[in-house]
Amino acid sequence: MTISRRDFLKTTGLALGAAAIPTWAYDADLNSKTLPIFDNDKLADAALTIARRYGAEYADIRINKYRIESLRTRERQVQAVAKGQNYGFGVRVLYKGTWGFAASPLVTTDEVARVTKEAIDIAKANSVFQTKRIEMVPAPKVTGKWKTAFKRDPFDVPINEKTDFLLSLNEAALSVKGVSFVNSRMAWVNEQKYLATTDDIRVEQYTIRGVPSFSVTAIDRSKGDFATRNSLAQGRGMGWEYTTEYDWIGEAKQAGEEAIQKLSAKPIEPGKYDLILHPSHLFLTIHESVGHSTELDRALLWEANYAGTSFLTPDKTNKLQFGSKIVNFFADRTQEGGLATIGWDDEGVKGQEWDIVKDGKFVGWQTTRSLAPLVGDKSSRGCLHGDSWSSVSFARMPNLSLSPAKNDVSTEELISDVKDGIMIHGRGSYSIDQQRYNFQFGGQTFWEIKNGKVTGMLKDVAYQSRTTDFWNACDGLGGKSTYELPGTFNDGKGQPGQSNAVSHGCPTARFRNINVLNTSAK
Repeated sequence: MTISRRDFLKTTGLALGAAAIPTWAYDADLNSKTLPIFDNDKLADAALTIARRYGAEYADIRINKYRIESLRTRERQVQAVAKGQNYGFGVRVLYKGTWGFAASPLVTTDEVARVTKEAIDIAKANSVFQTKRIEMVPAPKVTGKWKTAFKRDPFDVPINEKTDFLLSLNEAALSVKGVSFVNSRMAWVNEQKYLATTDDIRVEQYTIRGVPSFSVTAIDRSKGDFATRNSLAQGRGMGWEYTTEYDWIGEAKQAGEEAIQKLSAKPIEPGKYDLILHPSHLFLTIHESVGHSTELDRALLWEANYAGTSFLTPDKTNKLQFGSKIVNFFADRTQEGGLATIGWDDEGVKGQEWDIVKDGKFVGWQTTRSLAPLVGDKSSRGCLHGDSWSSVSFARMPNLSLSPAKNDVSTEELISDVKDGIMIHGRGSYSIDQQRYNFQFGGQTFWEIKNGKVTGMLKDVAYQSRTTDFWNACDGLGGKSTYELPGTFNDGKGQPGQSNAVSHGCPTARFRNINVLNTSAK
């Protein structure tokens, strides 16, 4: 098939600059502006009928539409505004126990027929190398629609309002004497997805994700030194209201003040310390050590190219003491504000909540309809996701969070029982091995704790541990008042690589006797 330049630009058009804004069609049923409207059911009927005709045991079609917008500023200047859109469809078939997938940006009935036959041919070719038939657990029949919970669609917000917001962050940071540079940016994604399967599943979803951020730099010209403090807040699955419901202005000013403090902060003395980890920092440790290690495809060695496999194996289920008895991790694809919150996954499995670690013991995996039978599960946990209509869907991480204490323990109460420790805020550089076991994490700001009180700022801090040692060293959790839901907009996995957005809620937490390094030590 040859795709003309005109068709390519039409389906994947990128408009650079605030003036070049596309005209959207209006879908009253979803009450939102959207991309061109297709007769989804007609297209699905064509794909599924042809797949059955050629002997497919199972088939699905995803028709996806995307809007993407990003803005970037520096000090008092707008540096870039970009708007993009793309749409297309992908057909997946299971033929004689083997997967086949094909996709196209030309959304027509004839093209759907051609691509479905191509997916069948690919499955036949793949079957030469298939050593074990793919089996799928059942999924309930469902028809429905779902939308992210938001108050104001960010794609309805004028560009000027967005740039004014970013420039106001810059002004707040620049108001701090000694701040020399500040960059701010935001990105918004709208994913509109239609899914139909041969199991009588037909669902539509309208998802919004956003991530404002900034970076503040202070310079000590007399010493030729500089320090940077990045924003602590992370992406959320919500609308434009995120820019008003969180105190971005206050944090930008605080970032300026803390960047100044970092210039004169005391270097850490290496050794063993108790750690108080704020959610703005701890979420990333959860992501790397717990989120990735409990992906079943990694444990089965199906995934190794991107970030390796896992120290966990199926035989450790319900046996391994992953953490201390106060440690409870749960996966939740229904969590409001979560970046991986959905109505249904790419197989039509409803969003749900389940235990990953219960009372410190490892109890559950992240699964799909084809992964679930491999650990004896009768149903899928709904973790199948593809980052585009052109991408093969595979197992991706759900929102995975650490439960807070049942009592509303404050951060101050956790600190009060620390004789010699460090409190860490924000995500920094990190490293973790290919089995998600040995790791090292830095952060944005580090605060010395002596005899139950915060005494001042530290610098050059990173801590080292092993996943199970670290979580078994957790002896204190904050309550609901300390719980936050940070996340990462770009979780990479797969070969070719795909990107997933995911959140990791957690309270402030305390860890005992953790090894701490000085990152500037020679």
